Amino acid sequence: MNDPAPDAPRRVTKGERTRARILDSATELFARSGFHAVSLRDIAAHAGLTHAGLLHHFPGKEALLLDVLSLRDETDARRLFPGTLGPGDPEPDPAERLRRLVDVVARNAGTPGLVALYAKLSAEASDPEHPAHHYFVRRYQLLRRETTGLLAELFAAAGPDARGDAAAVAQQLLALMDGLQTQWLLEPGAVDMAEQVRAFLRRYGLDAGRE
Repeated sequence: MNDPAPDAPRRVTKGERTRARILDSATELFARSGFHAVSLRDIAAHAGLTHAGLLHHFPGKEALLLDVLSLRDETDARRLFPGTLGPGDPEPDPAERLRRLVDVVARNAGTPGLVALYAKLSAEASDPEHPAHHYFVRRYQLLRRETTGLLAELFAAAGPDARGDAAAVAQQLLALMDGLQTQWLLEPGAVDMAEQVRAFLRRYGLDAGRE
């Protein structure tokens, strides 16, 4: 029997396919109804599994939630910061990455359940004993580092029309995005999150385009 070629794609196992189906179902249901309104039995039924079958892959709802959050972040990171996840497609230029960042903000308006989940959990996770504490600490560390690097590149390329302390502006931008999400959750029709982010960036001479 011949060995597979070294560069042949790895075959996805049945267990990996099942796990992916569970994550897709959980993401859809959490986004639609929120974390607390959805049970593991709901997710199992949506994924076409028994409750016991789901528990074979995930020991509880908190573990499943953390994987849902991580999967969403990995998807966004591949679009915004490709270099953070190893080799892949060529990294887009800084201007395109900035536009993609605003696109993520616009996309969030279509998933109020997940936005509410992030807002609630990020506040609760300030408690070091919370199961998602370390997840959110690492998440913000990554976002601050990568957004600072992106803004530094953009400020350097834009010249005198774009001035700012990249690290400070990155923290302000992340705080703005989080604060806008809370306002939007309370009164969706009164807040255009993506446009407010664009307006903030324009103050620093950065153009993130329009939808």
